[in-house]
Amino acid sequence: MPVKLTVVISQSQSKNPRKRQLEEEIVGRLLGQRGIEVTLVPHLYDLKPDGTGVLCLRGIQGHMVVLSWLYPRAAFWVLDRFGVRGYEGKTQLKYLGQEETDTGATETPAEENPLQGQVPRPPLPNRWIYCLDLRAYEDPQVYVDEILRLARETTPPRPAAPAAPSGNGHGGQTTFVGLSLPGVGDAPEAEARPAQEPPSAGSSAEKTNGTAVRKVDEQPARRWYPVIDYSRCTNCLECLDFCLFGVYGVDQTESIVVQQPDNCRKGCPACSRVCPAGAIIFPQHKSPAIAGATDEAAGGGLKIDLSKLFGAPDALQVAVQERDRELLAAGREAVGMSVGLPKRSQQRAEQPRDELDDLIDAVEELDL
Repeated sequence: MPVKLTVVISQSQSKNPRKRQLEEEIVGRLLGQRGIEVTLVPHLYDLKPDGTGVLCLRGIQGHMVVLSWLYPRAAFWVLDRFGVRGYEGKTQLKYLGQEETDTGATETPAEENPLQGQVPRPPLPNRWIYCLDLRAYEDPQVYVDEILRLARETTPPRPAAPAAPSGNGHGGQTTFVGLSLPGVGDAPEAEARPAQEPPSAGSSAEKTNGTAVRKVDEQPARRWYPVIDYSRCTNCLECLDFCLFGVYGVDQTESIVVQQPDNCRKGCPACSRVCPAGAIIFPQHKSPAIAGATDEAAGGGLKIDLSKLFGAPDALQVAVQERDRELLAAGREAVGMSVGLPKRSQQRAEQPRDELDDLIDAVEELDL
């Protein structure tokens, strides 16, 4: 019987016992639930593009629920970067920083969920990908209940057959080893895995009471690189102009891509600050807006930037300072505002005054 729903748990980077316990309890409570396969992978953001974890994720063909220690938007677009694609499913669970739960539809209709900005993208596979934030709840049963609800209610977003997965054309082989999870049996998983999906090297799989559990044994190092949200990206190429470390490039369609992710300077989010569309995510950054929170959770609904009223530097100035700092650390010369900013400067000059400009002027006239 083919697996109806695959639950992917992206493990925490730390060895924090509370986080490990939450992950293990979710797995333990899913054991015995037929039609569900559980896959444990290292932290999504750290996975190597050609590593075992990514190959395993690419081999999953059906609907997915991905639980990670990231904002759901960040997790979704990290998966997209690795070629693990689908329609963004909506859940009834809140994420970190969200005040109220979304009680709307479980899924967004395909015509309303194209995930297309202004960059040409391949057609999406016929499946849903639901991303849940493991930081939002301490009770594992909250996640288990939502997973079971999705397993009952998931329907394909389109009547067409699912697109073929990108595969694991790197020659992976299978090894079966024991899992250090409570209640996992000794029999290797066989029935639940689709016949056309060879297991990857460095992964282990076991099956108990109808639930397949697979664990990827890859041990990636921590990484830092930008992730593009293509539902927002306008292909303005400002990030390409601004970044001086060779991180960005364009593909054959002249569309922006993160070409050399490991060229990115660790801890530097400058390109995200200059992106007009807010399409660049650094999932590990401390600022919710840069780390992939939605506009509401990141405070995007606030109309007035109070830091500007009190003389603090704006995002563009901060980005220039961050870039100069990394240039100096790399033994290069600081360039300030002289490189990579002509488009932004031109746009600013052409913009008409708005209500915020009038408000700032009024505040400046006050004798405070």
